[in-house]
Amino acid sequence: MSDSVTIRTRKFIRNPLLARRQMVVDVLHPNLANVSKDDLRARLAEMYGSEKDVISVFGLRTQFGGGKSTGFALIYDSAEAFTKFEPLYRRIRVGQATAPERASRQQRKQRKNRDKKTRGTGKKPNKREK
Repeated sequence: MSDSVTIRTRKFIRNPLLARRQMVVDVLHPNLANVSKDDLRARLAEMYGSEKDVISVFGLRTQFGGGKSTGFALIYDSAEAFTKFEPLYRRIRVGQATAPERASRQQRKQRKNRDKKTRGTGKKPNKREK
């Protein structure tokens, strides 16, 4: 990450029930389109004296005209708290979990519609079909 990138945190809250610190992150990045979340996690770990593996950064929006982004960051007290309270999709994004294997969307829809036809006891034949 470039030295011209500045990170400011505001609305800092200590959340003991979820074992984390949560804050709004303002990133000033002149002459850059944006900054990667991985770089932000590394910089926040350095600022707050924790490991990069227990930090979650999400919801980054770049302001119109560029140069400034705003998002949200969570710094968990431990790796156990991170895995317990962080949603699966965000753990997948940072590489701490794997996505479950499942059939394609179309196959799931076809299976759902087939199951609709075979639910309950057998179907009675139509009077017209006799």
